[in-house]
Amino acid sequence: MRRVAIIAFLTMLCHDSPVLAAKKDEPRPVPWSFKPLIASPAPAVKDAAWPRTQTDRFLLAKMEDAGVRPSRDASPRELIRRLCFDLIGMPPSPDEVAAFEHESHSSSSSHESYAALVEKLLASPHYGERWGRYWLDLARYTDQTPSWLESTASSFLYRDWVVQAFNDDMRYDDFVKRQLAVDQMPGFKPTDLPSLGFLGLSPTYFKELQLPPEIIRTTVADEWEEHVDAIGRTFLGLTLACARCHDHKSDPVSAKDYYALAGVFASVKITERPMMSDDLWRPVAKARAEVTRLEKERDAAKRKPKVDTARIAELEKQVAELKKTPHYNMAMANAVEDAALFVVEADNKKGTKLDYKPAMARDLELMRRGNPNDLGEVVPRGFLAAFGGRKFTSGSGRLELAKAILEDAKPLTARVIVNRIWKHHFGRGLVDTPSEFGNLGDAPTNQPLLDDLAARFIANGWSIKWLHREILHSAVWQQTSLAPESEKRDPENKLFSRMTRRRLDLEAWRDAMLTATGTIDLKVGGPSMLASAPGNHRRTLYATSDRHEMDNFLRLHDFPDPGAHSPWRPETITPLQQLFTLNGPVMLEFADALAKRLDPLPSLTQRVDQTYAWLYQRKPTSKELALAAAFLTGRERDSAAWSQYAQALLGSNELLFVD
Repeated sequence: MRRVAIIAFLTMLCHDSPVLAAKKDEPRPVPWSFKPLIASPAPAVKDAAWPRTQTDRFLLAKMEDAGVRPSRDASPRELIRRLCFDLIGMPPSPDEVAAFEHESHSSSSSHESYAALVEKLLASPHYGERWGRYWLDLARYTDQTPSWLESTASSFLYRDWVVQAFNDDMRYDDFVKRQLAVDQMPGFKPTDLPSLGFLGLSPTYFKELQLPPEIIRTTVADEWEEHVDAIGRTFLGLTLACARCHDHKSDPVSAKDYYALAGVFASVKITERPMMSDDLWRPVAKARAEVTRLEKERDAAKRKPKVDTARIAELEKQVAELKKTPHYNMAMANAVEDAALFVVEADNKKGTKLDYKPAMARDLELMRRGNPNDLGEVVPRGFLAAFGGRKFTSGSGRLELAKAILEDAKPLTARVIVNRIWKHHFGRGLVDTPSEFGNLGDAPTNQPLLDDLAARFIANGWSIKWLHREILHSAVWQQTSLAPESEKRDPENKLFSRMTRRRLDLEAWRDAMLTATGTIDLKVGGPSMLASAPGNHRRTLYATSDRHEMDNFLRLHDFPDPGAHSPWRPETITPLQQLFTLNGPVMLEFADALAKRLDPLPSLTQRVDQTYAWLYQRKPTSKELALAAAFLTGRERDSAAWSQYAQALLGSNELLFVD
């Protein structure tokens, strides 16, 4: 009885508690983020010499009101390291640091050399690799799924498309539309299909079709919920899935809104699509279908008590010939197509059938308490009522959904992406809940600045590179992180009165080690490899992410769950991470490679100097030289000793953090 009472109480909290939510007939308050962008002139400041951009004036005004002074500029070495890790996720070379320090000491050219460095890094193909990875965290990107799911053999096509989109500075509004409905946009070509990976790589759940439809309908409804949740949190910063069972408890999002959006995904089928014209694809499709039939026949023949080897050989010969069809092995894009899904009883009255109706769309019935077996009124497909409730009438409504996100909810959409870019540059956002812009999220610490940036972002063609420049050229981004007075007056750095010292994420940390060892493979794009595979020297972006069984190297170092939308990386410090640094095969391989790279240098001092240059882009201190000498004197030609020394430096905090 006690357990029943507890469950009843929890149910009341979830669905009907007046403590947690407004009454059903009481409208939810409109969040600040739903409102139009407010144009505010940059405020007047006392220290008129400090600001370098319009952004600085908004932040300096807040600092001056709080009695806090901005910190001094970062040193040239700090600045170039910060820029390189920030924009391309790799350290600069020792020569690049030396040249930048030399140019920075000249007051006439310091600003020009800094601006030139920003442009050089933004133009690098490795910029897209760095910033594309942030997007893949949001998009639930995966290279591998459990074997019973649709193939992801070519999922890398979506990853590479995202990287190229960032490198090309694709307009963000175009970037959004292409991921939801490129196949419905003017000028569509089959080679554009990889952009649909945002939907085509969505998590799907196991469906045992021997079970009755009532059970399978729940699994399918859970998939639709995942798609609505990913769209809401990624593009709008809203937890729309909260409205599946009832009106949203805190935001003006109703259950009808939820089912209006869910109807879009009830009208979509996840599938692989060929990146070629129909004329080229038809013979390939025919050949593949025939191969599937012949292989089934061959496998059945092998299972017979009396094996007909001649027939099996003939079948295998036919399969081999069919596989010579031109383009037979072409990569297929993980994409979607419009097709309404109905979960019905199987034709034999046993189990369930997933009945897709090609090119058809369906409006969903409202599911009471989220139960797909307890249906209410039909809800036409459409957008959130709080933004005008646009109805979707063209196909599934994917393109209309994209347009509503970018037009009807334009202020919110712009605020969300601007805040994400800001957070990756500073370590904290102007809104520090990047995927929760509703009433339960954090209030902005500086809404006038966020609105100003969002408005100018739109005015500058939704250009993310424009936004980078605005942030990177600011005085606030170029501050030092070593600022005791700022830490005392502004401990959480909500005023941005200093730069926050940042721990590198897994990708930048591993790539920094590969760079220091001189083994990094900078090839852009292509299939993934296991991060911990011996001899894998590709950038960590190309490490295989697996929804079923994550590589231990990734799992230990806070890599996000590829089956879930991840707006930020957690930062953990665990004994397993330390043990990995001491004993992990990857670390031992890197240490040996760094020691081998030092072999040509004749003296201990030269080797130690070069090690610090490769790892930290600086000279060792006299104390550091003395420690190295104490450990290595008498063992100068001992490769094992140098590997141990290299491993200690590779595992240091100085490599793991950037100022």
